[in-house]
Amino acid sequence: METDQRFGLNRHLTLPGPLMLDAGVAFAPVEFAYETYGTLNADRSNAILICHALTGDHHVASNHPITGKPGWWTRLVGAGKPVDPARHFIVCVNVLGSCLGSSGPSSIDPATGKPYGMSFPVITIADMVRAQAMLLDHLGVGDLQAVIGGSMGGMQVLSWTILYPERVRSAIAIATTARHSAQNIAFHEVGRQAIMGDPQWRDGDYYADNNPPAAGLAVARMAAHITYLSEAGLTEKFGRKLQGRDAKSFGFDADFQIESYLRHQGISFTDRFDANSYLYITRAMDYFDLAEPYEGVLAKAFAAAKNTRFCVISFDTDWLYPTAESRHIVHALNAAGAPVSFVELSSPFGHDAFLLDVPEQNSIVDGFIRAGEGRV
Repeated sequence: METDQRFGLNRHLTLPGPLMLDAGVAFAPVEFAYETYGTLNADRSNAILICHALTGDHHVASNHPITGKPGWWTRLVGAGKPVDPARHFIVCVNVLGSCLGSSGPSSIDPATGKPYGMSFPVITIADMVRAQAMLLDHLGVGDLQAVIGGSMGGMQVLSWTILYPERVRSAIAIATTARHSAQNIAFHEVGRQAIMGDPQWRDGDYYADNNPPAAGLAVARMAAHITYLSEAGLTEKFGRKLQGRDAKSFGFDADFQIESYLRHQGISFTDRFDANSYLYITRAMDYFDLAEPYEGVLAKAFAAAKNTRFCVISFDTDWLYPTAESRHIVHALNAAGAPVSFVELSSPFGHDAFLLDVPEQNSIVDGFIRAGEGRV
């Protein structure tokens, strides 16, 4: 399937596989939903891979076919932007385990003719990256001029440099971490329990009657969304303002604007995302620990990435993946002898800052990419 969307192509492809997963499963076939922008040049040196976050998708710079909203990173990707289809061949792939076109729990299992549900194998961030590499091989893309991503996308970026160091010339990891902390895991577990505690979850077997655990998924989204914001940002935007009333109701309706906002975020999320996919992807993030296979020493994980240029960006109000996490990555890269640039940017937007209007981020990414162009 190919659909023109502005300057991109929305594609769907099934490859026979198998894809070997960390869980020890040989998964096949493998479905991919992805978008491409621009053209691969003659020497195949201008490919840039964009990696999306937990609830993101491959519609990085084109209108979403369901919501109609612009792509999630149009501030960074587009004509005249740091990642420009006039200069780059841009690929963004919906991650393995998602519900937006790539293989995931809601996909049809060819062995049964029904959705996988909870029979879908548990996956890791590394599995997502291996799937992306499989697709790029099919597209004839060998090495990458750059791999770029924020949050879970940044985890994929870092994993690329460890799994395929010879293929990545530049890596830009934004608002991310080298491993999920106990606090991160705790927030995810609250969300998963909200989903699995919803009577409509039914052990993940809810596809036949199209009656998903929407209430549980909405609560999971509400809890997670709080972690993407900052206290200062919430105070500035909402404070203790009441929602559509002059006095408190002395009940449990949404008295405050922040309550109404979170309820809206939760309900709207259920229209575009699958509860089982939320379980699988949050579990993949919780398992993420780059140093674990290397005796717990992160520098050893990056030992083979000395020829990759790194740019690490953090935000001062991000308490989900605070600057200390980025500094840990930078110190490990320094110890491994890998070239790395690092900057902490100031923003009131918390973790979500990498998706929002932070001009300094664009300037840094643009300069870093241009400095690396021609280094083949």
